[in-house]
Amino acid sequence: MKKQRVLLTGASGGMGSLGLKELLKDTDKQEITVLVLNTEADRQKMKEFENRKGLTIYWGDLTNYKDVYACIKNADIVFHVAALVSPVADYKPKLSMKVNYGSMKNIIEAIREQGRMEEVKVVSIGTIAETGDRMPPIHWGRVGDPLKPSVYDYYAVSKIAAERLLIESGLKYWVSLRQTGIMGPAMSKIKDAIMFHNCLDNVLEYVSDRDSGILLGNLARFHYKGELSEDFWGHIYNIGGGESCRVDTFTMYKELYGAIGFKDLKYVIDPKWYATRNFHGQYYLDSDKLEKHLHFRHDSMKYFYDAYLETLGATATVARIMCKLPGGQKHMGSIMKKMFLKEARTEHGTVRFIEQNMGEHIDAYWGSQKAWEEIPENINDFKHFINWDKVVHIDHGYNESKPEEELDIEDVKGAAKFRGGECNSDTMKKGDWKGKLKFKCAFGHKFEASPRLILEGGHWCPECERKSWNYAARAKVDPFFAQVWNPLHDKHEKVREYIKEVTELEL
Repeated sequence: MKKQRVLLTGASGGMGSLGLKELLKDTDKQEITVLVLNTEADRQKMKEFENRKGLTIYWGDLTNYKDVYACIKNADIVFHVAALVSPVADYKPKLSMKVNYGSMKNIIEAIREQGRMEEVKVVSIGTIAETGDRMPPIHWGRVGDPLKPSVYDYYAVSKIAAERLLIESGLKYWVSLRQTGIMGPAMSKIKDAIMFHNCLDNVLEYVSDRDSGILLGNLARFHYKGELSEDFWGHIYNIGGGESCRVDTFTMYKELYGAIGFKDLKYVIDPKWYATRNFHGQYYLDSDKLEKHLHFRHDSMKYFYDAYLETLGATATVARIMCKLPGGQKHMGSIMKKMFLKEARTEHGTVRFIEQNMGEHIDAYWGSQKAWEEIPENINDFKHFINWDKVVHIDHGYNESKPEEELDIEDVKGAAKFRGGECNSDTMKKGDWKGKLKFKCAFGHKFEASPRLILEGGHWCPECERKSWNYAARAKVDPFFAQVWNPLHDKHEKVREYIKEVTELEL
């Protein structure tokens, strides 16, 4: 049987490197090419893979079309994992768009130019950040919910643009896998102000780095064996570790800090340093769908807790001893708080937003100065959400119980109206989710899009998406979007529009 030719991007990153290790288990069945940046750091990371049988390392750049074209020529299936991710992406919005959107554009163009739109399969790794802030009580979500990238989250903005391009590309075989928070050693080492953006009552259904690698390996393996069903392709899925990987941030901190001796978190957590909104995260109602296809889940949150303690090393032992001494928790907590405060005062730090009276940021992350002032200084006085199992269902605006092949123009027109707009096409082929139809949003922008993009993907007007974060205004005219905005915002809040620094049209 002819060997399967696999192209993997992002092989020097967390998910990519573990995915590569899985792919290399089957070099008797496949030939693997990895496209990796020619930098000293990337060369060091790839040293362990040099001279491996069945592996070709192509030193190049995803933003260079010639490099992408050359690699695509030798690929039957593309695992596009590479991305400029947060927090780095948020400091470099233009580079984020160039890498995350530009790479997708190059991959699709190379396939098109080679006349292989009907044969090359593209697996794209998207992100949970596309759906943005889903704080309680709307903390359960699924594919098809409104896209709502958090304000200032340029990683999410770039990935939304890239996903839209993929879905509407005309490729016969594509799939978008929206990755959640990846837990593992790398996550335990993050030192950046982004840790204070993750709200104390935020939730995430994490997945481990190891299971993410297994996901890629199994996808390639099942595809080669013919065990991957045809209906896997042409859809969007949420990657999630399942029930054992669901946790709210405060509960996670109780576990982490408790493991090093803190019985009272007031000594180590200042709730006024943490945002209360504008960060991505949700529990998934539909992550089992991907598990049924790829069977990748093995780890629970314990894997991350163990990785955290291993990263601390001897420091964990010292902390435990100190916390047992009279006044030890207070002393150890003050040491840790000094380190945390240093990060919280950096460029994207929440404490900096308050200390420098940055009104737009304060409104984005807390709602108002007054809302921030009302946050208690003692974590023990913080009123936490508790009804985690309650699901607030997000209506997608059409009859989802209908078989896909029964979708008709009236379904689409109704969905468009529920989004505050119109479907201006009069006819469509029944059951055709790929063909583009004409739409107009509530603000009068006209665009074309497929039912797959709108109904399954949760995308809507590209002009509104690329111009600004204008959520309060949109929620007033778009009932679909209002479901994920109004429950988290007071109607008396100041209405702001945040203009975006970069769009995909600039590339």
